[in-house]
Amino acid sequence: MAATIRGVRDDQLDVRTPCGGITVGALLNHVDNLCVAFAAAGTKQRLADGGQAPAPDASRLGADWRDRLPARLDTLADGWRSAAAWEGMTRVGGGEMPAQVAGAAAIDEVLVHGWDLAVATGHGFPGDDPALADTVAAAYAWAKSVVEQGPGGTPGLFGPPVTVAEDASAFSRLLGLTGRDPGWQPGVQ
Repeated sequence: MAATIRGVRDDQLDVRTPCGGITVGALLNHVDNLCVAFAAAGTKQRLADGGQAPAPDASRLGADWRDRLPARLDTLADGWRSAAAWEGMTRVGGGEMPAQVAGAAAIDEVLVHGWDLAVATGHGFPGDDPALADTVAAAYAWAKSVVEQGPGGTPGLFGPPVTVAEDASAFSRLLGLTGRDPGWQPGVQ
């Protein structure tokens, strides 16, 4: 995702994404906020807002976003490296939850929004890389549990699932679960 972020051109900030049709700029702001919230969740730090992000707004990106967001992605990853990050309870999204659930949600956010940004801006995304198989499986398990609780979509998380072929890759099935068409192209849908 960091490489994709660095490669986003200024003229792409208003391009629509497969993430509910929000713009690239708004999605970048969302990624900025989720990095802060989930990094704090991994280290069990309490944020004043409880880790609840405001509505995405490209006007809050600031001038340094191409450097700040990749650095925050690194901080997010660092926050979940220790075994203790995955134990007990933590806070994110305004609520308390098991750390394992928060960690799986963070993985999903990075994978799916990484793809959203990549496909909207014409970059490749390594979702089907075998090195990511366990990561994709963790995100899929989390997304599946969310969909089982709200089969018509979960406002604030993702829309209704999109049907994908049974023999589709695990990453494509994850995208479908999160309400995305794996064949999405800018300006077509």
